[in-house]
Amino acid sequence: MKELEAIQFVQSQMLKAPEFPNFNTGDTIIVTYKIVEGDKTREQAYRGDVIQIKGHGLTKSFTVRKMSHGVGVERIFALSNPNIAGIQVVKRGRVRRSRLYYLRGLVGKKARIKELKYTQQ
Repeated sequence: MKELEAIQFVQSQMLKAPEFPNFNTGDTIIVTYKIVEGDKTREQAYRGDVIQIKGHGLTKSFTVRKMSHGVGVERIFALSNPNIAGIQVVKRGRVRRSRLYYLRGLVGKKARIKELKYTQQ
């Protein structure tokens, strides 16, 4: 029990809660993250669909999948990563699952996610 309390204490001291918009699995988002090349830094955007969200609290991570020249590329981001400059939700997806691994086997129009037209406030 004391080990868990110690881990939570260290996490609360080291990690800060980011202020990003709420997004769910199936949403199309743009993740802007900082890239350090030598002594220069630049920001790069990564646009794709969220296929899974893991964890909770400060240790939450999410996987974004995009198609690049006909090849599926997935990238895992930690929500508490200080290199993430911003997250923008482009569109909300209407899905009935929390893990969208089946998208890996689909090609073309079948790989699309329907857009959620109305959101409940």
